[in-house]
Amino acid sequence: MAISNRIRTWFDGQWHEGDVPVMRAADHGAWLGTTVFDGARLFDGMTPDLDKHCARINRSATALMIRPTVEADAMVDLILEGLEGLGDAVYIRPMYWAIDSGPLGVMPNQDRTGFCICLEAIPMAPPEAATTVTTTRFRRPTLETAVVNAKAGCLYPNNARMLAEAQAKGFGNALACDSQGNVAESATANVFMVKDGEVFTPIPNGTFLSGITRARHIDTLSRDGVRVHETVLTLEDFRTADEVFLSGNMSKVTPVTAFDDRQYQVGPVTRLVRELYWDWAASNR
Repeated sequence: MAISNRIRTWFDGQWHEGDVPVMRAADHGAWLGTTVFDGARLFDGMTPDLDKHCARINRSATALMIRPTVEADAMVDLILEGLEGLGDAVYIRPMYWAIDSGPLGVMPNQDRTGFCICLEAIPMAPPEAATTVTTTRFRRPTLETAVVNAKAGCLYPNNARMLAEAQAKGFGNALACDSQGNVAESATANVFMVKDGEVFTPIPNGTFLSGITRARHIDTLSRDGVRVHETVLTLEDFRTADEVFLSGNMSKVTPVTAFDDRQYQVGPVTRLVRELYWDWAASNR
């Protein structure tokens, strides 16, 4: 990502200071995009759900026909070792890529897999940091058209198109629809809305990753007595919502203050979600 000038990289059996080269020009991942990654966070001395992120990257690799080579528990240990002394807030990014080509050059050969971990010191967004959203003409793909069951680098150019369109219209993010025209997520994170004190989020339908942080919010809200519905949601549902917030690993909770010309307050449920998440993370250090 190279947002920060404080980066530490695990590659080829050891930790290196800085953003070191890890991939060759002829690697399958370099020229055919067979790369997967996951993202976790260190903040306030906590690494919430780090084990789940490490397990998910192995599932992502398998979905992209890349053989995972590091067990999730071993990956957690490596990451915790690398975090020592790097900073108070770090973006944790393990990655795999295919090295050799298989049949016809297009399929990856599973005999050799590239692996690295990139730790990048990036501050957490302040609680008051919010964004705005708009519509986008670009849709989320289906499993028949893309490997949407993996956190794969090759999926992100489509997200970039969504963001570019939204920002050209003066908004910070986009609400992306699935092939049926129902809301799936934003261009960068899962999305929730609040109506009459109850929380609603698009039901996972195979067009977007149902995030680890998303699942955590559903669990903590439900345990606190808030009704959470995973259901089909339209753009019009979001236009009539009382509150909207995004859920992703980078910032955990991002309030949305506008959807086109519809304005929202940063309401009590959005503030509660953040409070519950931090309380849960602190109790599971």
